[in-house]
Amino acid sequence: MKKNISPYQCHIFVCVNDRKGSGKSCADGKSMEMKDALKEEVSKRGWKGKVRVSHSGCFGLCEEGPNVLLYPQGIWFSGVSIHDQEAILDEVAKNLF
Repeated sequence: MKKNISPYQCHIFVCVNDRKGSGKSCADGKSMEMKDALKEEVSKRGWKGKVRVSHSGCFGLCEEGPNVLLYPQGIWFSGVSIHDQEAILDEVAKNLF
């Protein structure tokens, strides 16, 4: 095992957990589409290599979802929609520069 420091200034995690109708889940709010849109915008802004966008499994906060977490900043956005993309990226920008 090798211990490393993250190469990213910010890692955006978008929960895409899907409970397939057995309960509320982040996928119900089109979180995979949000992840794709965030990833595209990060690339357009030239942040590739500094900011990573990844989808993740359940954060255990489904009732508040869809959920997006920024690390290492420790910022959690809940009840997110595709229309919140700009606000999320504005928060990322505050922490980059």
